[in-house]
Amino acid sequence: MIISSQEAEKRAVEQIACLMCVAARTAPKARGIDDLVTLVVNGQEKEQLSAEMRRIAQESGAQFFERDANCLDKSPVVVLLGQKVKPLGTKPCGYCGYANCAECAQGTGMCAISTGDLGIALSSAANTAALHHADNRIMFSIGKAAINIGLFAEEVKIAYGIPLSITGKSPFFDR
Repeated sequence: MIISSQEAEKRAVEQIACLMCVAARTAPKARGIDDLVTLVVNGQEKEQLSAEMRRIAQESGAQFFERDANCLDKSPVVVLLGQKVKPLGTKPCGYCGYANCAECAQGTGMCAISTGDLGIALSSAANTAALHHADNRIMFSIGKAAINIGLFAEEVKIAYGIPLSITGKSPFFDR
């Protein structure tokens, strides 16, 4: 049997995406509370993400959404990490801007410790991609588009995307 480089790389990038989800899941979480949601997206759903990013760029004037959509188009797969951000009841804290977690839950605050957990998970996932020599970049714009089009359940309030590329030159370098 012969497996072409194109087929081998297609299989590898999907496997790397799954390994990134494992790395994100096993990353340390405050108080052991796991509110992380991971998705691996390709095909039609990835095209919907790009379209939404372009819509946001057009509507808001934030052209980095268009630039990032162009990068996403060059990626066969994207890993999405989202967080169900809930106050964790850590005392004392106040990093969210409220006096305590009860005030944060009643207001519009986001638990800084919970969002920090998302950052640690993102770093673990990106590191896994790098360890497997897959080009990647963490992008806020992809996560925003994913939330807008409903790829995550309603309780996910913040998300980021990590597109992957296995090419001779990273599409994320000279953006």
